[in-house]
Amino acid sequence: MWQTLFGSINTAFIFISLLGVFSQLRTLWRAKAEHQAQPTKLLSLKMFMVSFLAYFSFYVYGMAITPFNHFIVWPRLIASILVALILYEIWRDRGNRKETLALLGAICLLVVGSLFGLLGDSYTDSGKVIMAGMICIITSLLAYGYYHQIKLVIKAGSTGSLDKNMSLFILMMDVSTIAFACVIGIKNGWPLLLLATVSGITKIIILYLFRWVRISPNAQAKRLAATT
Repeated sequence: MWQTLFGSINTAFIFISLLGVFSQLRTLWRAKAEHQAQPTKLLSLKMFMVSFLAYFSFYVYGMAITPFNHFIVWPRLIASILVALILYEIWRDRGNRKETLALLGAICLLVVGSLFGLLGDSYTDSGKVIMAGMICIITSLLAYGYYHQIKLVIKAGSTGSLDKNMSLFILMMDVSTIAFACVIGIKNGWPLLLLATVSGITKIIILYLFRWVRISPNAQAKRLAATT
């Protein structure tokens, strides 16, 4: 009963986290409409590319397992598309080789992943092992990507167009995932617990940085130095 309850709660918060990703995209669109110079300057390409890979991996995994898991697949597909749109906005704003490769890579993965889901075979026996290994890799990449984003904010003394709601809503999802993993049990839930804990810590740091840039004299000095 508890597993079903917390699983349902976690699914609800996964959908809520989509609002956070869309909020980031909307922030970029608003910045463009206001003709802000380089609205994506302080957005980490590495962080958003890793976020895309995380959502995309779960999207493919949900299609590959038996039975087909709608709760895993469709929210992650929507999130992958939204993050791909953010990568597109970063590419439009910067237009460098790295941004081009990241965008093309995301598009290719979406196409190939969808074809795999339509034409590929499912797996059952090795599913848990593959999932655990995949989550460990994703966790490491997420930590690195968000570390890069945190460095950018601290260096600039500003959050730029980074959206606070995205971090807040994803943190809510992480907390619900931690609760769900604990209900499942450490033996089976440790990969989810690992991913959600690391992700949650990075979101807490970023949320703190939104306060830091407002109250820290050091952050203010960095912003002033950037304008002189």
